[in-house]
Amino acid sequence: MIFTAENILLIGAILIFSSILISKTGYRFGIPTLLLFLLVGMGFGSDGLGLQFNSASEAQFIGMIALSIILFTGGMDTKIRDIRPVMAQGILLSTVGVLITTLLTGGFIYFLSIYTSTQIAMPLLTCLLLAATMSSTDSASVFNLLRSQKMNLKENLRPMLELESGSNDPMAYMLTIALIQVITSGSDLHIGVIGQNLLIQFFFGGVIGFAMGQFAIWLINKIELSNSSLYPILLLSLVFITFTVTDLLKGNGYLAVYITGVVVGNARLAYRKEINTFMNGLTWLFQIVMFLSLGLLVNPHEMLEVAPVALLIGLFMIVVARPISVFACLLPFRKMTNHARWFVAWVGLRGAVPIIFATYPVVAEIPGSNQIFNIVFFITLLSLIFQGMTIASGARVLHLDLPEEKEGNEFGVELPDEIDSQLMDQTLTAEMLENGNRLVDMDIPRGTLVMLVKRGNEFIIPNGQVELQVGDKLLYISENRKEDK
Repeated sequence: MIFTAENILLIGAILIFSSILISKTGYRFGIPTLLLFLLVGMGFGSDGLGLQFNSASEAQFIGMIALSIILFTGGMDTKIRDIRPVMAQGILLSTVGVLITTLLTGGFIYFLSIYTSTQIAMPLLTCLLLAATMSSTDSASVFNLLRSQKMNLKENLRPMLELESGSNDPMAYMLTIALIQVITSGSDLHIGVIGQNLLIQFFFGGVIGFAMGQFAIWLINKIELSNSSLYPILLLSLVFITFTVTDLLKGNGYLAVYITGVVVGNARLAYRKEINTFMNGLTWLFQIVMFLSLGLLVNPHEMLEVAPVALLIGLFMIVVARPISVFACLLPFRKMTNHARWFVAWVGLRGAVPIIFATYPVVAEIPGSNQIFNIVFFITLLSLIFQGMTIASGARVLHLDLPEEKEGNEFGVELPDEIDSQLMDQTLTAEMLENGNRLVDMDIPRGTLVMLVKRGNEFIIPNGQVELQVGDKLLYISENRKEDK
């Protein structure tokens, strides 16, 4: 079956519906949700139920839109106070780490091509191109797994991994594009030119991302729209403007939208709750659409033909290239334990980004591009299965896991950023009521007010004479202290 204007809505709805239902089952067994989305796409594709989707350029376009949203939302959830202590580590991993991974993996692929009887026979530049497409960790996979599993890690590992995955795409993208240009033009590989282009990408990506973030904050706080539902849509339009303007100026759009998200997420913002709700829902939608489209694009029988060599390359990346690049980049940071280094090495997840980057050689009609795409897809599946399913257990084995931090309160109440106060909740014990069971008898700090009492499913608006019971939940509002501002 081929997608048409008449059936695309029905087919798309069925695909999304099926993905959500299957993900619910898979979550119980610890299977990464994004892996299931890929498998659903493959199941409905040409080797499954027969849906025909074979446009690499369209998949590339879908991926561009999806990654812009995913990176922006991931940036909004990234707190500067968390990434500041690990800024140097994250930047080294996202630049030098990507380069080391590319060189090591490209050299290994070239070795397989020349000295073994595997199915691949690629020149050195094509081997490096294949390695470059897979050299960055996938932001969608890392953000999704760390947050869906609500992982809390020692040694600031979570913000470090999120910073790396959110900022390492420019390096991989630049290497991929540069190698494609060299292969198609037949020119020599100039390291100086690649370095110059990389600096331009980082410069314009960083500057435009920061500037657009500041502009977005000012606009949303000042514009005073008549309908609050329009604020997240306005912000979404600014995300796409940021990406396209940066790309037109030869900067890296993915880095720009990530930085824009970080700037917006760490500022006082009107209608934050509405914006977060909208962007989180949109992120999930485009994650599903992106992984489904990539699953539909691949032909599994072609992937099986390269499975042996792809398995060798994937294992080399997981157990050799990634650990070497991580340990080399983190060598200056003596306080970091070896357990933490090994965990960072293991969380080198491949996902949608490598597959999308693998479509660039296909669109450019590079010799062997279909083979490159199938190898990258197989390695992505391998990474999501072996690494994605073992992250939580790996953290426990290495003693890096921490108790889950409580988010929000049990009352479901949130305060706008404009109110310089914070909410806390507390469950009353017998010891707390020893001096009396009324609010006036309790030692409540100055500047703190009890807003609400929850008793079972009943909510009580308190006053000083309300008689409290053991097990009651109190919702406090208190002023932020000067040092917290």
